[in-house]
Amino acid sequence: MTTERITSLRDFYLRELVEDTVPFWIEHGIDHEHGGILDFLDRRGLPLSTDKGGWIQGRFTWLLSRLIEAWGEAARPEWRESARLCADFVRDKVLAGPGGRGYFELTREGRPLVLRRYLFCETFAVIGLAQYAKASGETAYLAKALDTLAVFEANRGCLPPKIDGATRRMRGHSETMILINAYQVLRDSVSASDPAQASRYTHLIDAQIEELFRYFVRPELRALLETVTEDGSLAEGCEGRCINPGHCMETAWFLMEEGRYRNDYSRVRRALPILEWSLERGWDGDHGGIFCFVDLEGRTPAQIEWDMKYWWPHCEVSYACLLAWALTGEARWERWFETLHDFTWRRFPDPVYGEWFGYLRRDGSVANDVKGNHYKGAFHVPRFELLSGLLLDAMISRGTGFEALAGPDTLRRLSGRAP
Repeated sequence: MTTERITSLRDFYLRELVEDTVPFWIEHGIDHEHGGILDFLDRRGLPLSTDKGGWIQGRFTWLLSRLIEAWGEAARPEWRESARLCADFVRDKVLAGPGGRGYFELTREGRPLVLRRYLFCETFAVIGLAQYAKASGETAYLAKALDTLAVFEANRGCLPPKIDGATRRMRGHSETMILINAYQVLRDSVSASDPAQASRYTHLIDAQIEELFRYFVRPELRALLETVTEDGSLAEGCEGRCINPGHCMETAWFLMEEGRYRNDYSRVRRALPILEWSLERGWDGDHGGIFCFVDLEGRTPAQIEWDMKYWWPHCEVSYACLLAWALTGEARWERWFETLHDFTWRRFPDPVYGEWFGYLRRDGSVANDVKGNHYKGAFHVPRFELLSGLLLDAMISRGTGFEALAGPDTLRRLSGRAP
């Protein structure tokens, strides 16, 4: 990849981020009256429902706060205002559940609607509030993030499982994956002010990585499994054979980022097989793009949407391949990135109303043109654009390869004036 290509991509990703994606969500989603963000939007950005999803409140708080950090003094006023509206809604409304738990769905005003048995609302609140505390300098938000982490840890493994534990005890990869990232964000939020606490988060990350490789990563099968039995054995039926390529590739870049942070190349190398296996299994050789789900044995997955092309796996795998190429210099990852970049940017962006379509049929045609719901919102696309832009910017200013890009602060800020 030439310097000209890297520069062009950097400018493209950052321009899409600050001129299309973020403005779409701030204009159509931010609720100046009640706080938070409306996430159930049609193609044009009009609300299909004013009920608010709990996940996206924490996620957009993180995104805006990270955006403010990257731009520094050049951060736009509307980013700061929107970040506060979302952070306060998370703190005051989302996390008002019993025992400090987070609601999955609320009314526009913030009255509770749905409390699920999963703990993902809590983890997204943690990353959002911790990042906002760092961006704003207001430590009370970090204190709330830590309180919420304690709620998560107290409830993990104690909530009613989907499958009767007396008959079959199961483990899910997604919780382990999300915790790795949550601890990474928390570590970053306290690294300057509390090195001892930052070190504690590093140990917690190690524990989750150990759990990941002990139970879910199966080199003999060339797979990272989504669900296993309690001891890591293959579970019965379709659920036991399920592979979620998007989750696998998101995990891979979390692991690579950990290796970069610690200046430990062996951690990058350990992550690469997961990316390789997931591309082998997840890429649609006939139509291009990444499948939602695949079966370990190549059989038809149980999920009826298995062959659709969702927005978020393409964000995860594109960034994972770009990061793999930047850190290793291996040409295969550059080729994969260019292939994914071409497919993703031809198929998902809406040329008329902006932002991305989220749900494509196998052939790449649009199956549903909503721009948001309680799952698709202002997170995967802008995170992908932001992280890609920062990585490409660092490659311009520092060069490529692990030695040039390793270190905890390398990719935090833009090196110069933003495009």
